Amino acid sequence: MLKEHILIVEDDRPISKLIKYNLEKEGYRCSAVITGEEALKILDQETIDLIILDIMLPKRDGFEICKDIKQNKETARIPIVMLTARGEEIDRIVGLELGADDYIVKPFSPRELMLRIKAIFKRGKVVEDEKDILSVDKITVNIPRHSVKIDNKEVVLSPMEFKLLVTLMKRRGRVQTRDVLLDDVWGISADVTTRTVDTHVKLLRQKLGDCGDLLETVRGVGYKIRDEEE
Repeated sequence: MLKEHILIVEDDRPISKLIKYNLEKEGYRCSAVITGEEALKILDQETIDLIILDIMLPKRDGFEICKDIKQNKETARIPIVMLTARGEEIDRIVGLELGADDYIVKPFSPRELMLRIKAIFKRGKVVEDEKDILSVDKITVNIPRHSVKIDNKEVVLSPMEFKLLVTLMKRRGRVQTRDVLLDDVWGISADVTTRTVDTHVKLLRQKLGDCGDLLETVRGVGYKIRDEEE
């Protein structure tokens, strides 16, 4: 039985073939394209469980494609691993701000890529297995349905924003350090920095609108969701 369906968007054919070979060896079903436009067409036609997205693509770069995917309600929750030769921190931050779940710099180890992908799928399954509906103030989170509503109006979050919100809501009133959030939300294998936590918190606040004030910064320590009794 095949595992999840992964879409590879990479214009370097040898790298694309290497990724596809290693993924299929692990039992994943794979599709591979060389442009962002082809990727968007496949997303309209097939169910994709994860996207490996190169940044340096012909015509439209990976940042633009990532933005399109995350702004489309039908595809916003698909995890994206950005794969690129550009390792500058600003590129990493831009990719994560656009909703990417992880960021791997070329040259990379196929084994590392497999571990990152497995970690993303594992995080998703942990969320799906929890049978909870969380509520704080006007925010309601239905974990099995991966749904967030404010005053019964749906709010679209990326997978990492959703996991971050769920983690903070489950521990509301308790301060979570950046290191704890990195371990519990991103997973041990994720190569991210504490600035990444700050970036995601900022984006989450913006998406929560007026309810974003419930997400408090505890200076020098970390973050928490304010308890309703506070």
